Amino acid sequence: MPFTIAIDGPAASGKGTIARALAGHFGFAHLDTGLLYRAVGAKGGDPVAAARALAPADLARPDLRSAEAGQAASRVAAIPEVRAALVEFQRRFARTEPGAVLDGRDIGTVICPEAELKLYVTASDEIRARRRALELGADEARILAELRERDARDAARAVAPMRPADDALLLDTSAMTIDEAVARAIACAREAGA
Repeated sequence: MPFTIAIDGPAASGKGTIARALAGHFGFAHLDTGLLYRAVGAKGGDPVAAARALAPADLARPDLRSAEAGQAASRVAAIPEVRAALVEFQRRFARTEPGAVLDGRDIGTVICPEAELKLYVTASDEIRARRRALELGADEARILAELRERDARDAARAVAPMRPADDALLLDTSAMTIDEAVARAIACAREAGA
């Protein structure tokens, strides 16, 4: 029986770093579900058609980590038909043997509500903006405004809003080093039976 770890949270909270570390530690497959939406947004044109035609090569585009791709992802993720086109792909991936780690914004609430472990990773807005600005070499004030705009849009969308699952464990990484956050997540996974 595969073990699924669902990790949700806002941008630059550390969820991707933690997800990759958990997958590596336990030998599980990893899917950054945000890349699916970034790829759809980056393709341009009709987002529903882009979601239905998404291919693995689309996830390897070098521009998918840009701020622009993140904003495009948030816009197309609000389209119910885009979400529906990508849900089954994510659910199949989640049942990969011996386990899978998926990170996104609605993994524990919509995609994998039955996941063996659900984490909601967060950090203060200012810490997240600082992290993303350092990662992108961008202006911290502009990044802070963009993160807040994206968070508001993601939390307010009618379909699959970003929020913690009722049974998710909260992991606030604001005052943690990467190693501390990863160690805490590994401990949570072990306690859940990974």
